[in-house]
Amino acid sequence: MEGRAAALGAGTVLNALATGTGAAFGIDVETRATVELDPAADGVDGEIAEDAAADAGLIERCVALATGRWGDGEGGRVRTDSDVPLAAGLKSSSAAANATVLATCDALGLGVGDDPDDPAVDVTRLEACRLGVRAAREAGVTVTGAFDDATASMLGGVTVTDNGADELRTRETVDWDVLVWTPPERAYSADADVARCEAVAPMADLVADLALDGRYGEAMTVNGLAFSAALGFDADPAVEAMPHATAVSLSGTGPSVVAVAAPGDPETDLDAVADAWVDRPGTLRRTTTRDDGATVE
Repeated sequence: MEGRAAALGAGTVLNALATGTGAAFGIDVETRATVELDPAADGVDGEIAEDAAADAGLIERCVALATGRWGDGEGGRVRTDSDVPLAAGLKSSSAAANATVLATCDALGLGVGDDPDDPAVDVTRLEACRLGVRAAREAGVTVTGAFDDATASMLGGVTVTDNGADELRTRETVDWDVLVWTPPERAYSADADVARCEAVAPMADLVADLALDGRYGEAMTVNGLAFSAALGFDADPAVEAMPHATAVSLSGTGPSVVAVAAPGDPETDLDAVADAWVDRPGTLRRTTTRDDGATVE
């Protein structure tokens, strides 16, 4: 009983910490999961390929919840490997959870899809996504439940969500080029200063209105300035990018900063943004958005 799946990393349009409404978009970086189930196993053993000492509690919990709901409580092993850096604001936890839940479904022989009325679909991707969000809450790796991040990772495109109700409000496909700067330090979502984020709730409400109106670029940039201030990050990288990008924002609770260029926008030049950021410590990554989301392999 073995299954494999992959899920996307994502960037932020609206951080949900202020109001519970969030928005994110899937990008072409992946986390892959392999799950081996054994009915005789006592519990689940997890391994994160990039860091053998990292806490695997989230992915272990994902397997346990998935087999408890759709299987017979099988134990076994789960291993993830990822192009998404840990604790960098690029939704590594959501990608790991989504990939693990889908790989568990694959190991159980379940059909995964989006149409609940399709007889070949035993588990919808939204159902799998909500189960991964539950695991993230129970593992203590998220403050909001990160349903915005999880839906962008699972479904691709831009999603706007109510994280309190785990409700998908809108989803739209996008086609953006993406530049990510990730500094060396790490920031864990569960350690974020929620009170300071709640202080910028009026700006978050404005960002939500912009996002629900499809004005993602404006929403993303306003979000970046507001949450950089709230979370204590330097806004200079965003300011440097603004003349050359459709949008730029601190991603999640940081520390990564993500700039995007929409096709047909004559003012965009991500090469110029890269030139502005290249001397900053850390790594630069060029990628694109993706609309297909997580897949069973």
